[in-house]
Formats: sequence, C-alpha cells, structure tokens
Amino acid sequence: MNPQPIRLLIVDDHELVRKGLRSFLDLEADLRVVGEAETAAQAVELVERLHPRLVLLDVRLPDASGIDTCRRLLAVSPEVRILVLTSYAEDNTVVAAVQNGAHGYALKDVKSDDLIRAIHIVAEGRGYLDPRIAQQALQWIRTRPPSTPAPRGLAQLSPQERLIMPLLADGKTNKEIALQLRLSDKTVKNYLANIFDKLQVKRRTEAVAWFLRETQSFSPSRHP
Repeated sequence: MNPQPIRLLIVDDHELVRKGLRSFLDLEADLRVVGEAETAAQAVELVERLHPRLVLLDVRLPDASGIDTCRRLLAVSPEVRILVLTSYAEDNTVVAAVQNGAHGYALKDVKSDDLIRAIHIVAEGRGYLDPRIAQQALQWIRTRPPSTPAPRGLAQLSPQERLIMPLLADGKTNKEIALQLRLSDKTVKNYLANIFDKLQVKRRTEAVAWFLRETQSFSPSRHP
C-alpha cells in the first residue's frame, strides 16, 4: 500500500510563483498541492480548512511578514510544518524565521531536486537550512584562527559539539552526521542531547537558530 502523499499549501503573493511551484510539485507522485494563498489571512484560513502537512511560505506578504505568519499558522495548527521559501538570505531574517517556528529555510533559486529533498526533510519532522546559509557558519568555524576565543555562547560547547552544529544546520540526520564525523549513531545522539541541555532547547531548529545567531553575530566581517 502506497503512503499518502504529502499535502502542501503554497503561500506567496506572486501568482506566477505559485502556479510555477504547483505545476512542478504536482509532477511528484508523493506530493499533493491542496491549495494556494497570497496573504497571511488566506493562509491561516486554508490551513484550518485543508489541514496540509507542510506550508511553503514566503517571508514577504502584503498583509503580514512571513515571520508573523509562522506564529499565526502554528497557533491554529501546531502540527503543521513550515518551510520558508524566499529570496531573502539576510542573517536576521533566517534567525527570526526559525525562532518563530519555521522548520526549514530555502532560497528560491534552489535546485528542483534540492527543494524536493527539503520538503521531505521538513515533512518528516527534521529541520532544513539552505546549504549556502549553513556553509557561511561552517566557513566561519573553519577559518577562525585557533587562538581566537570562541564567542561566549559557543564556548560552552565542546570542540566536537561545535563541529556538529553546522551539520545540524545543514539538515543532516544523526546517521549522516555520524558518517561525516566518523562517530557512532549513539555517540551523535548523546552529543545532541548534551547540546540541547546546554542550550536549553527542545527542537533541532531551535538549536540551529541559536547557532546562526552566535556565529553571525561574531563573524569577523562584522567585527573587524
């Protein structure tokens, strides 16, 4: 018996974007677009009525910010998953979206296969961050001189935990993190439990938001 397709709602104020996404996504057998909205108010009404599994949400809407829309959607449907799909990659926008409930963040020029992957990752209950955004944080860690003290927030994490954070931001599973760092799945799970406890967060996306805020705030380009 085939699993039920992932029910999607597209929220974007540009009709051509909505129609283009719908035409593309409807070609996937395991995805089903159940509705479109061009405003936050319409999105809230459709989420209540259609019960999508996942919302593809732009951060700029005519009647509200996408950040505010995240909160409103989760207020009426706490189980809905939200994947921000936008042209804006500013640090504060990414962090604000995740802090206010978004489960994933992708840029509109994402490759089609990567968008499908992001949808599945978020629908499955994991967090997703566009690799180009995550790479900025990873690059900062790699290029920071060893003698440079870590930001106060990151300093509370062990060196191994600091290596895990950008991989977590990249949406990798525990198994993928274990493979890349040559650790066991159980070890990665234990590291994540320690990280969550230190940061006092419960969700992977909350940990990602914290990590981005720390690395971007202390980026050398921002603090010469």
